[in-house]
Parts: sequence; C-alpha cells; structure tokens
Amino acid sequence: MDVRPEQQHSGPPGRSYWRWSKQDFFPEASFQSLASYKAALSHTCSRLRDRLLHRSTDAFELVELRKASEHNMHKCLNWWDLVWLSFGSVVGSGIFTITGLEAHDDAGPSIVLSYAVSGLSALLSSFCYTEFAVEIPVAGGSFSYLRVELGDFIAFIAAGNILLEAVVGAAGLGRAWSSYFASMIKNNPDFLRFKVSSLAEGFDLLDPVAVGVLLVANTIAMSGTKRASFLNWVTCILSAIAILFIIVVGFVHAKSSNLVPFFPMGAKGVFRAAAVVYWSYTGFDMVATMAEETKRPSRDIPLGLIGSMAVITVVYCLMALALTMMEKYTEIDRDAAYSAAFGKIGMNWAKYLVSICALKGMTTSLLVGSLGQARYTTQIARAHMIPPWFALVHPRTGTPIYATLLVTITSVIVAFFSSLDVLSSVFSFSTLFIFMLIAVALLVRRYYVRDVTPSLVKFLVCLFVIIGSCIGGTVLWNLNRGGWIGYVVTGLVWFLGTLAMALLPKHQAPKVWGVPLVPWLPSLSIGMNIFLIGSLGSVAFWRFFICSAVMLIYYFFIGLHATYDVAHQDEQELKKEEGKEDTNQGA
Repeated sequence: MDVRPEQQHSGPPGRSYWRWSKQDFFPEASFQSLASYKAALSHTCSRLRDRLLHRSTDAFELVELRKASEHNMHKCLNWWDLVWLSFGSVVGSGIFTITGLEAHDDAGPSIVLSYAVSGLSALLSSFCYTEFAVEIPVAGGSFSYLRVELGDFIAFIAAGNILLEAVVGAAGLGRAWSSYFASMIKNNPDFLRFKVSSLAEGFDLLDPVAVGVLLVANTIAMSGTKRASFLNWVTCILSAIAILFIIVVGFVHAKSSNLVPFFPMGAKGVFRAAAVVYWSYTGFDMVATMAEETKRPSRDIPLGLIGSMAVITVVYCLMALALTMMEKYTEIDRDAAYSAAFGKIGMNWAKYLVSICALKGMTTSLLVGSLGQARYTTQIARAHMIPPWFALVHPRTGTPIYATLLVTITSVIVAFFSSLDVLSSVFSFSTLFIFMLIAVALLVRRYYVRDVTPSLVKFLVCLFVIIGSCIGGTVLWNLNRGGWIGYVVTGLVWFLGTLAMALLPKHQAPKVWGVPLVPWLPSLSIGMNIFLIGSLGSVAFWRFFICSAVMLIYYFFIGLHATYDVAHQDEQELKKEEGKEDTNQGA
C-alpha cells in the first residue's frame, strides 16, 4: 500500500511514543552530568554572544528541526479550512461585548472607524505573516520567522511571551465562557463557580465549567487536525448566517439621526477605542502556525489568511455601524449592547441568538487557539528552548499531543483558580509587540542577506528613524503635547525614513508570494502597532518587563545552553571522536 508523504513516519523503529526518560527531556551535552552543567555555566558569556549573533535559516527550520518530532504532521488543510480557522479564531465574543462599551464610553458612532483602523493594522500584520508562512511553512509561526531574521535571542523573548499568553489567554477564555453560560441560565456570572473562603481573593472562586470546556476543546485538537477543522467550519458557517441576520435586521431598524454627532469624543476617542477593539482581531496568527499541515501553502495561505481578515474587517465595521444606527450611542447598553438593542425593538428572543453566537465564538477560539498554541510549543521544543520531548508528534493522529497537554494542563490549573480580573491584569501587549517584530523581520529579510549585503549601516539608520519617529508620535499623542506641528514633524520624519529605505537596493525577493509596496506597508504596520501599544497603559508595560526578566533567568540557566549545544552539536561530536582517537593512540 502506498503511503502519502505526509503520513511517512521517520521515528526510530521500536520506540514508543509514550516515554519520559531524562534523555527525552534533556539530551544536550550540557545536562549530562553536574560537572558538564557547571562547565556550561562557566561559558555563559561566550555562549550568550554566540546566540545573540546566531540566525537560523529557512532550510534548518524546514528540514532539520522537524526531525526532532520523529513523525510528520499530516498535510490535510486547504484554503477553505484556513479561512474558517481564521474566522473561528478571530470572531469570538469580543465584537458582542466590546463594541457597546467602546461606543458608549469613547467613540460614539465613530466606533466604525475604530474597527476600520484596527482592522487595517491587523490586515497589514497578516500580509507580513503570509509572506513568511508561504516561504517557511512550519509549525512555529512567528517564533520561526523571528529566529531566521532577528536571531535566537529575540526569538526566545517572543517564545516566552507566546507561551505565557497561550496559557493566560486560554484560561481567560475558559473563565469568560463559564461566565457567559452562567449568565444565560441565571443572571449571575459566578452561578456555576464554588467559593472557597480560605483562598485569597481573586483565587477563591473555583471554576469546574472552565476546566471542562478547556479539556473538551484540547481533546478535539489532539484527536486530529482535519477533524477539528471540520467541526470548526461547520459551526462557523452557522454563526456567520446568524451574524448576517443581526446586520440585516440592524439596518432595517436603523435611523441615520443616531449617527449625529459622529465624533462626540473627537479623534482621541476613535484611537482609544481602536486600541481596545484591536483584541477582537487577534488570533489570526494561529492560522500561520498551521502552514506545516497545509497542502499547498503558496496558494492556500494567502487566500485563507488575508482573504478572511479582509472579510472579518468588513463584517466588524458593518456590525458596529448597525448598532450605532439602531440606538443613540448614549443609550447603548455597555454590557449587553446587541441583546438590549434587539429588546427595544420587540425582539427579546434575539438576545439568545446573540448569546449563542458569542458562546460559539469563544468555543471555536478555544479550539483554534489550542491547535495554534500547541504548534508554537512544538517548534519552540524542536529548537530545544524547552525540552524536546514536547516536540514529539503522535504517529497516528499526526498531532503534537505532549505540546497540547502542556498548554492544556497549565491553562486548566490557572482557569480553575484565577478570576478574570487577575488574568486580565497579567495579559500584556505581547501580541502587538510580536506583530511589530514580524514587520521589522520582513524588512530585514528583504534588505539583508548573509554574505551578500555589503553593509547594514544605511538600513539600520533608516529602521531606527522609522521606529524612533513612531515612538515620538505616540508619546506626543499620549502626553497631548506638541499640537499638530509635532505630529507633522514626526510624520515627516517617518516618511523620509521609509523613503530612504525604499531607495536602498533589496537583496532578496520573495520566491512565491510577497507583501506589496515594501517598505511602505511593513513600515506602516510598525507605526500602527507602536501607536496601539502606546495606548495600552503602564500596567501592560510593567507586566511585559517583569515577565521578560523571569524568562531571561530561565534562558541563562537552561535555554541558552540547550540551544547552544544543538547549534554546535557537530563540533562537539567531532571533539569527542578526536578525544577517543587520542586515547586509543596513547594506549
């Protein structure tokens, strides 16, 4: 019987998938004994310098790292699957819960522009992700792209934040699902939770429903990618029909007079709301991690990723416009905007439709998030930044079960004890930061090729001018100083920096599919992400710096030495062979 390439298994014959020896977790030379570990620590500075300067290659990520999984993931996805995976991941409860709040408090009817601005930023990021995913179709997504273009160290910072947000995001979504479901049964979000007074506040409401939802979603993800994709697109098509109904009914009962005044809080209100509603667009990066399981990446990923994000942006804008035309923004219910709006026109039953759509959105976000987070974890483990045991792919399901279990178990523990308030305080601007780094990495990919580009100085000067002008404009906006002159100056500096980069020779062209208008679109993406980061507040910055500091402790004691050993494995084996030869000659 012929075996398809994606089903061929390269695992060692006779070795069970279910194993957990020390060698499976720490196979690197630095961890073979206490003496070898002490020796590795004594070379930390030289190894750190090596890692700071090291960049991976497309071929290494595509071929060599996959060997750590022992078996291949199944290539079973096409553009149709990717479109609905993106829809399922992105269109969660955010559009139903955030729109009313931001329209009432910050933007008024101009909330539609907030969604357009955030959608444009997300679309620009999806362009950058698409070019990388087409050329480096591996499970690691942004982690692999950053490893190739910006080096091991930057990729580790990204990896740590990816894993942290995977756990916190899944736990938060599980708690939100529980709250929403409980509110449908009884008007009390804590109805299905158990209070334990002996535990600290914020950790004293135990949530078995959140645990159950997370376990179900992750079990489906582990059972097979194609099965999970099928369940996702069937439910997404049903919810898309319901969303279309909400939009049509909203416009039927719309009044244009409700759009006046259109900018009640001015431009600041639009951008304040844009920073908040941006989270309604997050999740599309999970689709990029499915590239390794896509049949025809060069065709399917652009159609699936960019096409879905363009449609989602239009849908969000139409939903926001329908809501603000149905009701005056001052009368919009902050907590249940769509349900309350339909109730006022005599369609109380529609609140159940809205609730079902929101619950379905959270469920598919959990499912696709589980798929994506496990694949991030797999590639991070393949690189030995965490134990390579987590990179193993199951021979029958073609899924990374150990990586999925890592995210599942940690997120279940966090979701069981931690309240949404605690989780939201931990959540950070990591997603926007990584999106910005991806845009920077794309510029590096186009303008710098190892051993080909004569000098990096001009490119780096242009890049620093672009980033500096974006930071300057963001600071002026948040301090409310400088007036229009300050914005014109920073905007002009950004334009000149991007123009100067455009005049530099490009040393690498995309092989299959590329982002158009480089460097303009990536430069604009950098600016929009920095601007949105600046709108998030000081708590997010402190969380990022504190968590990054903790991650660096792990890196200096474990991750640095593991990745160094893998990168220099051939040299170490050669030294061992030479040592054996010297011993034999001496004997």
